[in-house]
Amino acid sequence: SIARIAGIQGAKKCSDLIPLCHPLMLSKVQIDFQTLDDANKVRIQALCKLAGQTGVEMEALTAVSVAALTLFDMCKAVDPHMEISDIKVLSKQGGKSGDWSC
Repeated sequence: SIARIAGIQGAKKCSDLIPLCHPLMLSKVQIDFQTLDDANKVRIQALCKLAGQTGVEMEALTAVSVAALTLFDMCKAVDPHMEISDIKVLSKQGGKSGDWSC
């Protein structure tokens, strides 16, 4: 739950962290975690929404990054060799570039 809150805060503070990224009035930030026990991994997925005409990719990427960093910080004593990897946008709806997905 702490990593979820950190991810939500990361999305809301994105414009403070990324140069030239303008602040957005987010209407929804959802952070989901899925443990992949067979691979010793945690999958983190963020969903960000707003009513405006711009994308929220940076907010979603920041949310996942901050959530992952929080998990790393909490678990580093157990496994200091953890890795954070494969952060990417899976799909996007709306905006100037339209809808697309991986």
